[in-house]
Amino acid sequence: MFLVAIPLSLGIAVASGAPVAAGLIAAIVGGIVAGLIGGTPLQVSGPAAGLTVIVAQLVQTYGWRATCTITLLGGLLQLALGASRVARTALAVSPAVVHGMLAGVGVVLVLAQVHVLLGGSPQQSPLANLRELPGQLAGPQAHPALLGALTIAVLVGWARYGGRAARLVPAPLPAIAVTTLAAWALGWSAPRVDLPDALLSGWGPPVVPHGPLPGVVGAVVLIALVASVESLLCSVAIDRTRPPGVPRADLDRELIGQGAGNTVSGFLGGLPIAGVIVRSSANVQAGARTRWSSVLHGCWVLVLALSCGPLIERVPLSALAALLVVLGVRMLDTARLRDLRHHREATAYIATLIGVVVLGLGEGVLLGIGVMAVLALRRLTRLRVRAERLAALPDDGPLPARWHVVVEGSLTFLGVPRVMGVLEDVPAGASVDLDLNVDFMDHAAFDAIHQWKRGHERQGGRVDIDEIHEAWYERAVTGDMSPVRKTPLQSRWWAPWANRRRKSEFPVDLPDASALLLDGVREYHGSTARLVRPIMAELAMEQKPEHLFITCVDSRVVPNIITASGPGDLFINRNVGNLVPRYESTPHDDSVAATVEYAINVLDIRTITVCGHSNCGAMAALLAGGTEVEHLEGLSRWIRHGHHTLARYLESDPTDEAPITRLCKINVMQQLDNLLTYPWLRERVESGEIELVGLYLDLQTANVHVLDRSTGTFGPVPDEARPV
Repeated sequence: MFLVAIPLSLGIAVASGAPVAAGLIAAIVGGIVAGLIGGTPLQVSGPAAGLTVIVAQLVQTYGWRATCTITLLGGLLQLALGASRVARTALAVSPAVVHGMLAGVGVVLVLAQVHVLLGGSPQQSPLANLRELPGQLAGPQAHPALLGALTIAVLVGWARYGGRAARLVPAPLPAIAVTTLAAWALGWSAPRVDLPDALLSGWGPPVVPHGPLPGVVGAVVLIALVASVESLLCSVAIDRTRPPGVPRADLDRELIGQGAGNTVSGFLGGLPIAGVIVRSSANVQAGARTRWSSVLHGCWVLVLALSCGPLIERVPLSALAALLVVLGVRMLDTARLRDLRHHREATAYIATLIGVVVLGLGEGVLLGIGVMAVLALRRLTRLRVRAERLAALPDDGPLPARWHVVVEGSLTFLGVPRVMGVLEDVPAGASVDLDLNVDFMDHAAFDAIHQWKRGHERQGGRVDIDEIHEAWYERAVTGDMSPVRKTPLQSRWWAPWANRRRKSEFPVDLPDASALLLDGVREYHGSTARLVRPIMAELAMEQKPEHLFITCVDSRVVPNIITASGPGDLFINRNVGNLVPRYESTPHDDSVAATVEYAINVLDIRTITVCGHSNCGAMAALLAGGTEVEHLEGLSRWIRHGHHTLARYLESDPTDEAPITRLCKINVMQQLDNLLTYPWLRERVESGEIELVGLYLDLQTANVHVLDRSTGTFGPVPDEARPV
């Protein structure tokens, strides 16, 4: 961390227009104070590139000493926020705005530091830097430009070709070291770091900023909020990658630590500090396990600042500028932009970026928050309305036609014109099935639909309102608007097609199976695909299921529903009767054995479940001696694998259960025994490597029962509370 912090701290101080020593002071305080007090053990704090633009503006407006006072006051505000335990509310700021802000800061850094890299001086604003850039590129100073180019070359080459050394020593250190040695060896003239004789030379008490009070207060709040949000987002990211044994992040304590660090840094004349993702990630990758890694890196910076001043003063400013140019380019993070595009939040990212560059950091962030608010409002009021004219059914009488209208989304006053435009196109006297699949309905929407319904019925029509998601309309009609506790199952994807399509949807000639299937696919694309897309993207190249699940092909058995599992959880084998052919059985069939082999030897699955169900057609065929399916040659051969189940049933004692129920349960037990006939599987079961589980689904009650193999009986699944 010490090797990473030195060049970045110097570069950020230069880019901020602050004394070079201010960067070192911030690195020392960030390591020792924030490291000791903060709530994220492996996070490393120090001067952050994301605060560079703010500090530069404050230095230009109030002067450096007053900027230190603003930093101190921002730290006190952070302490108050941390003590109020509101740290998590800072995470309500959209990542699109945060990353757009960082990208904007990156652009501002690049535009300013390119001038320094080429031997010039940065202008007062990013737009001025952009206007002057062509002239600077046309007439660069040779030595600073070559040293800057050498720094970039070493940075890129070290990361790509450094091998093991690159993992041990971060690229900024060799880049600065090589450039400094080259400048000294060649005797090139270039502006260099100007370090005071003593780290705290010229220190004085805090100076009150001179200017309008609202501007000063706004600066304090801006420093506190930006530093807090950046630190907390870094804490969350590092907490996700922490090694085993490292405590979870305490965000409120982390905010207190950051506040204490900024208070001390501002008092001593240092830059504002924040948690820095680059240094923190390097800390984790280097093997850190406790907060002492951050504390000791601050101690090393202190030792270097006190003992190696002449060495630091040989560093060319163009080398530090090149380092910041590379850092600024990396802050653009195009991969993040691609992720935001998938979630349709790229607009806020781009708006924030442009706002930071053109208007300033505070204004740019406010612009991004405004754009996100508009996007959120649009999503909250998103509405889909579709209508379909259906052929009349025989029992419809003289009605001219049947219409099916579906309204999906949030139904507010903003969507009323669209809904009424569709409803008013329905001919008078028609019979209408109106499906309201809405998660919210305000009074304006209810009143519009209710008045249309009454008017349509007065003209001889019929209106049947079916609320699929929640009974907003019915509750408004009855006057019962008390809060309703929502159940976890808010969508309809698990319901059969027949339940999701009222019979009035179908013409006299029912649609063929392909039409139903494609309609289901369209519904999946419209409502479910976007929800599962991130999960499927993670699973696209590799599957890691937890269980092998052998069950029947019966359409009423849906493994993912009865196990509350999702994509990638179950490796499923389905066959008629959930049968497992015995080892070297006749007729020979390797389909189930192949599945088991692959699950165990390739996917490393450790649990095999056989799940039967009530009223199984295969078991009914067994009870009838196979006479019902003897005209189906393939099925008749397959059913023979159930003869051991039938024999076991005949040898068992009768119970109060229906014969078919008893046979279905015995079949589960027999198939588990059939698995043990495979020698290579039996060895692993007996050694405890593989666990066998039996389940039975009662279709009538939708309850699942688990087999107790010691007693040979099925009972309810134990109701055990999950550990918190």
